[in-house]
Amino acid sequence: MKAVVKTDRGPGNVAWTDMPEPDPAPNQVKLEIESCGICGTDLHVRNDTFRNFPPVILGHEFVARVVEEGAAVKGQTRPDCRYAVLGATAVRCGKCRYCESGNFMFCPTRRGMGHGVNGAFTNYAVARPDQLFPLDESLPTEEGALVEPLAAALAAVAENTMVRPGDTALVSGPGPIGLLCALVLVHQGIKTLVAGTTADIPRLELARNLGVARTIDVMQEDLAAVVEAETSGVGVDAAFEVAGVDASARACLDSLRPLGSYTQVGHFGRDITVPFDRVGFKQLRVQGSVGYNHGTWERTMQLLSQGLKPTRIVTHRLPLSQWEVGFELFASKQALKVLLQP
Repeated sequence: MKAVVKTDRGPGNVAWTDMPEPDPAPNQVKLEIESCGICGTDLHVRNDTFRNFPPVILGHEFVARVVEEGAAVKGQTRPDCRYAVLGATAVRCGKCRYCESGNFMFCPTRRGMGHGVNGAFTNYAVARPDQLFPLDESLPTEEGALVEPLAAALAAVAENTMVRPGDTALVSGPGPIGLLCALVLVHQGIKTLVAGTTADIPRLELARNLGVARTIDVMQEDLAAVVEAETSGVGVDAAFEVAGVDASARACLDSLRPLGSYTQVGHFGRDITVPFDRVGFKQLRVQGSVGYNHGTWERTMQLLSQGLKPTRIVTHRLPLSQWEVGFELFASKQALKVLLQP
């Protein structure tokens, strides 16, 4: 079968090449992939700025059907069902304090699909039944490919941060995760401001279509003045840094009211300098948010069944063979969320 493969360590070294079709282990099922989203992590793996174990098939945001069950899991899945797949738990010990508490993202032996083990930019993959979350029959298949990034956004804004109806929130960085954060915040009744740069104009327009209260092009507008006007001079209650840019982090700290909440969602990939005294003088709550847990995925599936539509951020759909086009559209910000289909 053809696949998008990180063939070797180092920047680049990603190719459209032949890989053997997988056979499920006794505790696994074989999946036929229907759609898989391009994520920033895929670009990081291509650029070798995210840990990876080549040769490995990229792709981890996907929806699939079961076509074969391993001997030990016979009858545990349904062939007529579409499943969103939790690829992040492909390898985990199951015994450490993080696995036992449900916080598997921090298991020291964890490897996820698409970088640690073979992922979904191909026709077939394998996974355990506990990694599968059935998609409601009434939902379009593509919604299943957005469960993984939506779960990351839900964890950031609804589990790791204290934010309540009536609050005002700032999302700095209108990429896929940033706009999914905004989508969940708006769904919760939070007044939401989304900030980006002039290069993000199409993404800011999409944010307005999602129902946010205000968008800000920080290269053309004074963010501080907008925040002051939108909060009657108080400052925002919660700020989510999703761009992974030091100027964005600084703006979030400056925009918060005393006793507000700062959540780091984006990744800088390097050391940065910010006015960290703001944390002390404003007595801010500061937390990071990475990934999700099993319960987050269950809540995400409930949100989908209640009508939340994460596919509103999809801008491009391409055949898998055009993966390079999709990667470049995403990297150049000409696309927001790209779905690749075998």
